[in-house]
Amino acid sequence: MEKSSVESTTPVYTLSTTSTLSGIPVHSIRQYIDKGLIIPFKKESSRNLFSQVDILRLNFIHKLLDEGGLNIAGIRALLALIPCWAIRQCSLAEYETFQAYHSDSYPCWEASEKGTLCKNTNCRECEVYRIVENYPDVKSFLKTLIR
Repeated sequence: MEKSSVESTTPVYTLSTTSTLSGIPVHSIRQYIDKGLIIPFKKESSRNLFSQVDILRLNFIHKLLDEGGLNIAGIRALLALIPCWAIRQCSLAEYETFQAYHSDSYPCWEASEKGTLCKNTNCRECEVYRIVENYPDVKSFLKTLIR
């Protein structure tokens, strides 16, 4: 993994600092966590820590809510449509058994049944969760799949 990737996913920001950096109120961030849009790092003390990728995700969510006219359920459905099996390059036999492949209501990181590539992967580090680092919106990513 590249040095910059490790740094961008390193959980260093507290909830209040994340709120300040993203411009999103603490109660909204907590709601996004509860709805599975953000996966914070949980310390042993149960405090959440956030990374630069999390701040990018928060800005992405905020843009979809404010400019895109989506609600939280719409954002979850949009994120559920990201083809994680294509990004992770899973075999056809494997991804047909994925819960995330068959559901359009929740993103892959919330699936209870995961493929062999994902079972031992921290979802916070996964390229599917980190998609906002390289693509300003989901549509620009999907265009790369069909070209």
